[in-house]
Amino acid sequence: MRNTVRLIIIAVLALGIVGCGLAWHLARKGKADGGFRTVQVRRADVVATIKATGTVEPEEVVDVGAQVAGLISAFGKDKHGKTIDYCSEVEAGTVLVKIDEALYLADLASAEAGLQQAKANRVSADANVLQMQARLVEAEQDWKRAQKLGPSEALAPTTYDQYRATYEVAKANVEVAAAAVEQAKANTAAAQATLDRAKQNLGYCTITSPVKGVIIDRRVNIGQTVVSSLSAPSLFLLAKDLTRIQVWVSVNEADIGSIHSGMPATFTVDAYPDKVFHGRVGKIRLNATMTQNVVTYTVEVLTDNADGKLLPYLTANAQFITATRENVLTVPNAALRWRPRPEQIAAEFRRPARGPDASKSSKSSKGRRSQLFGGGLEGAAQAEGMIWTQQGAFVRPVRVTTGLTDGTQTEVQSGDLTEGLAIVIGERSPQALAGGPPAGPSPFTPQLGRSRASAAPAAAGGGGPPGGGR
Repeated sequence: MRNTVRLIIIAVLALGIVGCGLAWHLARKGKADGGFRTVQVRRADVVATIKATGTVEPEEVVDVGAQVAGLISAFGKDKHGKTIDYCSEVEAGTVLVKIDEALYLADLASAEAGLQQAKANRVSADANVLQMQARLVEAEQDWKRAQKLGPSEALAPTTYDQYRATYEVAKANVEVAAAAVEQAKANTAAAQATLDRAKQNLGYCTITSPVKGVIIDRRVNIGQTVVSSLSAPSLFLLAKDLTRIQVWVSVNEADIGSIHSGMPATFTVDAYPDKVFHGRVGKIRLNATMTQNVVTYTVEVLTDNADGKLLPYLTANAQFITATRENVLTVPNAALRWRPRPEQIAAEFRRPARGPDASKSSKSSKGRRSQLFGGGLEGAAQAEGMIWTQQGAFVRPVRVTTGLTDGTQTEVQSGDLTEGLAIVIGERSPQALAGGPPAGPSPFTPQLGRSRASAAPAAAGGGGPPGGGR
């Protein structure tokens, strides 16, 4: 029994010694290789884009309204013989809806009667002119005879004056009759206009489609009364051609300078998450809007919708392709952001100790050396960058010229860069250096709100940390 206990103790001690040795070996190995996470420089295509959201809109929309007031009595039929409703396809001239005509028929009858009366008054005025002209002729003859006789014993002076007055009155009556004829003509024209207006209003009771298209929205029902006041009430919203459609994208003022007419664009909609739609910029609207001090412009993206998949008013996630680079050397943005600690830099690249005699030289080369030896890139030009490659247990800098970026990968150029070169993007965690499992919550802890993407393993090659796009 005692021997058994002794053997167990010896075995435990041996396992402990082996475990300590293994841990020391792994730690030493991790220290020897510096514990850096690296990826390889690779060739790829870089596409720079501007992202924004917008709404799918029909290219041309017609708002069909009513010019008269009345009760909706019936809907028309579409080209398939079905009652007009949402999504009905109509031709130009198709009857959409009818308004009760009773009041307008009465107005039409009244206008017709008024026109007939005006015409009769005109005939009467013409006849009165003839009558006045006949009386003028009679008065003129009597006045001529009176002038031959003159005031004498045969013709009393009062009678002479009466003939003269009768003649003058007859002439005036002819002028009055002629004026009455002109008035009758004007009354006839006014009555005709009233009749035409009554006919037009009666015609407005039957509302037809002005163009060929599809009804997007029906805003009235049978039995509903429409009232036309200062603005025409809207009855239908009609899209002229849904095979051509637009995306109205709101673009921030900081990005609008990079967008121009004819630029290619792509977008997706939630209805078809796996399909990418292509289009081109039509025009940039100048009527900018401001929301919470953020100025945005509306950019029209034209696209083909021959298959009819894009429905009006879908939300679109658009990307404007501003530039493209093909088959260029690229590095992750995390590699351009990472900076080593001074002790991690190879000795020949470290900043020399600052002494009393080195102050002047250090000042003259401060900007260049701060970039080279672990300092930030604040003083560097926008096209300049720094990446680090492993040199044994340390790292050494490689100055690069940066180009186009897509938010995740950046184009780089440098004489020291080759495809496949390992560059540093970060450091491995202490758990990884010790060979143990990564730190994390207990497997018995409920994982609330954790998606599949967050639980998936990192991509091969050691990608950068989340949010490393920019």
